[in-house]
Amino acid sequence: MKKIIFYYIAIISLISFKVSAQDQDTKFYVTERISDKYAYIDVIKTYERIAEKGYKSVDLYKKIGDSYYLNADFEKAAKWYCELFALSIDLEPVYYYQYAKSLLFIGQNDSANEILEKLKQKNRGKTR
Repeated sequence: MKKIIFYYIAIISLISFKVSAQDQDTKFYVTERISDKYAYIDVIKTYERIAEKGYKSVDLYKKIGDSYYLNADFEKAAKWYCELFALSIDLEPVYYYQYAKSLLFIGQNDSANEILEKLKQKNRGKTR
């Protein structure tokens, strides 16, 4: 009799463990998938709407330009990097490089060379 009760308890606990494990995996996958896919797009569009309403910020233009650059939309990246450089030229070297690369990809080679020349001049001015 004790063996039968033990078997019932073991079977019930295994079934409940399997069911609870399946529910947790499914919920985690759906939640992560939604947050990766939709939240990122909404943030970029929100930043663009803020910028189009007239708010100007170096940080804002960096975020928008970087998002388009990383998504290989170089035309829009060049547009936002142009806005960024209109506000400030005292930026990290990576922004000079990304702006120049975006310009090269859309066929504006002369402008890209000017940006790279500014980067060279900026690096010459630094003491090591």
